[in-house]
Amino acid sequence: MTQRVELATVMDRFAVDELVTAYAVAVDDGDWEAYRRLFAPNGRADYRSAGGIEGGADEVAGWLAQSMELFPMRQHLIVNRRLRFGVLDHDTDDTAQVQADYINPMRFAGHDGGSTAPDFVCGGRYAFGLLRTPLGWRLREVVVQEKWRRTPQPRQEPAAT
Repeated sequence: MTQRVELATVMDRFAVDELVTAYAVAVDDGDWEAYRRLFAPNGRADYRSAGGIEGGADEVAGWLAQSMELFPMRQHLIVNRRLRFGVLDHDTDDTAQVQADYINPMRFAGHDGGSTAPDFVCGGRYAFGLLRTPLGWRLREVVVQEKWRRTPQPRQEPAAT
């Protein structure tokens, strides 16, 4: 490998990392226009394992906008990113696959009179399929593989004496 190729690979790794981070920030901030811009034309997302929908980026952004109203406080943490570059149409480094684990603490709207502590936490793995476009790296596919969740426990009323 030449230094030029190695530098290009490093720059692609930074760009892919930035795209995955931008995804988390767009969802956490509820910036659905930014979310849509992260996708390549015909990009899709699949949230079915977390009780959601699968569809095109516009459709899924609309569903997320409505669903996330339940959680005014949310903070995605996407870690353990594993990246592989691929080949498309006999060119080099036109695709990438990222597997990354996530933990997502959120707070239900209207709970506990102003507390900001999370009361809903889920975790799992993302599978991101990326495509190099004239605008840079974009999401071709996002698949959420929720592995676990912790929901609020019902409040126990004290026993009557």
